[in-house]
Amino acid sequence: MARPPLHILLVEDDYVDAQHIMRSFQQHKVANPVTHVIDGVDALNILRGQAGYTRLPRPYIILLDVNMPRMNGLEFLQALRRDPELKRSVVFILTTSISDEDIMAAYNAQIAGYLLKSKVGEDFLEFIKLLNMYQVIIEMPR
Repeated sequence: MARPPLHILLVEDDYVDAQHIMRSFQQHKVANPVTHVIDGVDALNILRGQAGYTRLPRPYIILLDVNMPRMNGLEFLQALRRDPELKRSVVFILTTSISDEDIMAAYNAQIAGYLLKSKVGEDFLEFIKLLNMYQVIIEMPR
């Protein structure tokens, strides 16, 4: 039985960074559907299918920035983990923050990994391979 496609939710407020990430996906021929929102509020709305958003289908992986307006990445993680429907979501942090405090807070919220945007170009192919493993090998919450 074929698996449904793994959706990627990119939660990133910086338009240039978001475009760079999307171009990297295209360059590495990532065919997964990608949805981009600009902050944690919009991310929660799309995951819940609220505020005019169509609910993001499962399975999905969330790529999350830390520093965003309205609801930053760490606040989003707290809300996500409190929500019984969403708490098992797989989240990777993709940020410029190398703050030990941010790293510890993110891992304390059960993230799958913490990646620096500065390494997106050089290590992105390895990250793509990891995403592919999630799609092909790992059983995702449905």
